[in-house]
Amino acid sequence: MLDQATQTQLKSVFATLESDYNIVVEAENHPAQADLITLLNDVAATADQIQVVENNAEGLRFTIERDGTPLPIVIRGLPGGHEFTTLILAILNADGKGKLPDDGIQKRIKALKGPVRLTSYVSTSCVNCPDVVQALNQMALIHPDFHHEMVEGTHFQEEISARKIQGVPAVFAGDKLIHAGKADLTDLLDKLEAHYGAAEAESADVKEYDVAVIGGGPAGAAAAIYTARKGLKTAIIAERIGGQVNETKGIENMISIPYTEGPQLAADLFKHIDAYPIEILEHRRVQRIENGDRKTLHIKGGEVITTGALILATGAKWRQLGIPGEKENIGRGVAFCPHCDGPFYKDKPVVVVGGGNSGVEAAIDLAGICSQVTLVEFSDQLNADNVLIDRLYSLDNATIHLNAAASKVLDNGDKVSGMEFENRVSGETETVQAAGIFVQIGLVPNSAPFADLVELNERGEIVVDDRCRTSKPGIYAAGDLTQVPYKQIIIAMGEGAKAGLSVFEEFARGTIQALS
Repeated sequence: MLDQATQTQLKSVFATLESDYNIVVEAENHPAQADLITLLNDVAATADQIQVVENNAEGLRFTIERDGTPLPIVIRGLPGGHEFTTLILAILNADGKGKLPDDGIQKRIKALKGPVRLTSYVSTSCVNCPDVVQALNQMALIHPDFHHEMVEGTHFQEEISARKIQGVPAVFAGDKLIHAGKADLTDLLDKLEAHYGAAEAESADVKEYDVAVIGGGPAGAAAAIYTARKGLKTAIIAERIGGQVNETKGIENMISIPYTEGPQLAADLFKHIDAYPIEILEHRRVQRIENGDRKTLHIKGGEVITTGALILATGAKWRQLGIPGEKENIGRGVAFCPHCDGPFYKDKPVVVVGGGNSGVEAAIDLAGICSQVTLVEFSDQLNADNVLIDRLYSLDNATIHLNAAASKVLDNGDKVSGMEFENRVSGETETVQAAGIFVQIGLVPNSAPFADLVELNERGEIVVDDRCRTSKPGIYAAGDLTQVPYKQIIIAMGEGAKAGLSVFEEFARGTIQALS
């Protein structure tokens, strides 16, 4: 099943394995038994330290043993498509290799009150599922009483139906859905702490820096690189390096780079940051900031940082509708990623909310697999590129409602059944039947944590001057969370570089004192 290029790559990846691994399979008499065994044998053939062991037991599952000891990870189904990397990383992470959480985050993971028992349901076509599964697998390898089972849903449709799953990834603790949709380790750890509780964090040493950058996207990365190049002791605090870039598919307007994709750009940002003496504090969320000559940052989990200059670069996030039924039905019919969750609605009617490029593109994509697509747009015209608008109007199974304000997501108690919207011309409420609602209404700046710290405008953007200075001395901001127009990656990078140079200028003039 694995092509020659993949086998060659895996031989290189597994060349430094230090432990021996058994992949223990239970798939007796299952129709997909041969496919699973073939896939696992192909993987095992790339490393002498990996063996496949078949148990005479029914099912379609496998576990992994390290030096004879079972790991707290179970995979049910075929880990193909986007989930193939989950299998590979499970072995690498168990061997202590790959990009693992640092000591600070590992302490926070170990502080979760066990036992932690989770089941994640995924689709091999879902681009967001691997991030969730791999983060939970890492936690299982770190925590002393944590067990995680991934279920690839193709061969477990009765289970999917019984749990009333309408979108992936879907993470259950027992019978309770505790997470649905895309997330990174930071989000998942927050939810696990809320569900299971956590031991009180030990007091941490205070870390001191000349410059602290909050945010790891294009603006934050550029700012950190520029200050580090100027010799300033710099830390970057981020939930995830790359930020919203990780969710971007094709990027064709990065000058000098004809084409790249979001995950690749995020990886390149990390590589560039890591080339400098910048302390990368990933998977962190700043809870509170004390302003003064030196700013004090209190990070969830107990870590404390002080800094002379602070650069805010937390970007933006997907905007939600904020209407009744939306939050309650996320993962049960309300979705934000047509590429991930679209296949769940094959031959079913869906609604797309939003008439910009993302909304129209989503409607076009979904029209290829869904029985009917209804696009709901608040304004009196679509705001997408003309070529997309023309394509949408040419589709026989697409209906467009303009001057329509989404007002309520309808459900039958188990899953989404439709949407209500107000006709803004007649004032009448209309209803459209749908199995899924895809929300595509743009971004909102991640400025809420700083609302009491610096000046915001009416859109919630941080107000900055031409040198990225905010309303408070020593605090700067750059990228999509500021009022600077045109939310583009290349502009965010430029603004981050400008913020870094502005900070250095203040240190050079002695306005901000560097650490001795």
